[in-house]
Amino acid sequence: MTGAAGGVDVRRGVLLGVTSAAAFGTLGIWGKLAGQGGLSSFTTLGWRFLIVAALLLPISSRGITGAQRARMLGVGLLYTLATTCYFGALERVSAGATSLLLYLAPAFVILLSWGLGRAPRRTQLGAVALAGAGLALVVGLPSAADRNAVGLGFAAGAGALYAGYLVASERLLGGVSALAATAHMALVSGGVFAVLAAAQGTLHVPVGAAQWGPILALALLPTIVAVPALYGAVRALGATRASLLGTLEPLVTVALAAVILREQPGPGAALGGVLILVGALLAQWPARPTPAVAPVAADAAAARTRRGLER
Repeated sequence: MTGAAGGVDVRRGVLLGVTSAAAFGTLGIWGKLAGQGGLSSFTTLGWRFLIVAALLLPISSRGITGAQRARMLGVGLLYTLATTCYFGALERVSAGATSLLLYLAPAFVILLSWGLGRAPRRTQLGAVALAGAGLALVVGLPSAADRNAVGLGFAAGAGALYAGYLVASERLLGGVSALAATAHMALVSGGVFAVLAAAQGTLHVPVGAAQWGPILALALLPTIVAVPALYGAVRALGATRASLLGTLEPLVTVALAAVILREQPGPGAALGGVLILVGALLAQWPARPTPAVAPVAADAAAARTRRGLER
C-alpha cells in the first residue's frame, strides 16, 4: 500500500509540475496579446496583480505577523523589478527569446549564492558556462525580431532579478504559505504598476475582450494556477525534481509563440536556448551523497573487537 501511495504522489507531483510550467509558459503570449490590444505594459500588469491580490489576500492573510508581511512585501518588490524587465523585453524582442533569456536565472542563482558564501559544485560551474555560451549565441546571432540590444538586455536582467527573488524567497520567506507570498507580491506589484501607469497617463479601465481577455488570463494562468501548482509539485517531488520540470516553461513559450504569434526563432535563439536549458538542468543536478563516516569511538571499539577475535 505504501508503494502504491508513493507512486500516486509521484504521478500527482509530475502532473502539477507540468501544469505549473505550462501555465507559466503562457506569460509572454498573453503579454504580447495585451500589447496588441492597445494596453501598455504597466496598465496590463497593474490590473493583473491587483485582481490577484483582491482574490488571494482575503483567504491567505490569517495568522500572518507584521514581520512576515514586511518581508513578503520586500520580496514582492524584487519580483516587481524582474517583471518590469520581462515586459520591457517583450515590447522589444520576441516572446521566445525573452523566455529563453529568463532561464539564465539558475546560473545567476549559483553566482549570487557563491557571493553569499555557498561555494558552487563543478556541475554548477558548468551550468554557468553553458548558460553564458547560450546567452552569447542568442545575443550574437539574433533573429530579425530580436535585434534590439535594449530588449535583450532587459530579458537577461529579468533573469538576474528573478534569481535574486528566488534567493530572497528562500532566505526570508520560510514558513510562509505560497498563497500568502503570492498575494503580498501581487499587492505590491499591482500598486507599483498602477502608479507607473498613472504617471504615464495610460491607466484606464480595460474595454472589450481584446483587453480584458489577456489581463484575466495573466491573472489566472501564470499566477493563480501556476504558483500553487508549483508548490504542490515541490511538496510531492522535492524542490530539485520539481524545478527540473520547470525547464519545460520556455519550450511552451517558444511553441505557443510560433503557433499564435507566428514568431520563428532564429538560429542563435534555437541553439542558444538549448544551451541555456541544458545549463538550467545541470544547475539542478543533485550533489553526490557523502558517505557517512563512523565516529572515532565506534571505530576504536570495532578495532578492539577484531583484536579480541584474532586472539
